[in-house]
Amino acid sequence: MSLKEYENLAKGEKLSLDTVLANLKTDEHGLIAAIAQQHDTGEVLMLAYMNEKSIRETLETGQVCYWSRSRQTYWRKGESSGHRQTLVSMSFDCDGDAILVKVNQQGPACHTNRRDCFFFTVDGNDVVISSAPSTTK
Repeated sequence: MSLKEYENLAKGEKLSLDTVLANLKTDEHGLIAAIAQQHDTGEVLMLAYMNEKSIRETLETGQVCYWSRSRQTYWRKGESSGHRQTLVSMSFDCDGDAILVKVNQQGPACHTNRRDCFFFTVDGNDVVISSAPSTTK
């Protein structure tokens, strides 16, 4: 099954969360890409991965939770750094293979202490570092 069968529903019609989660396209580890975007500015902050448990925890607590592929554990954004992401809204794309998490980001989103993770910017045949790490803690 997939979300495709639901794409002709009219605005305002509802599906259960269980139905949508059961129809997400995840990888072989049960993970789906999640894009974090600052809710008020539209700034794209980072890409991470979620699974059903981290999606449900995020919705229940309002604190964004991801699955860390490198550490193989749940990662509650800002747990150690204090740079928390508070959930504003969550949406799923039409194919059910990506999540958009609109957040209120406190401090830098990137582990490099930059506001966002997308600081390698293509400029012709070069890639320029487009932002510096924050000097405030």
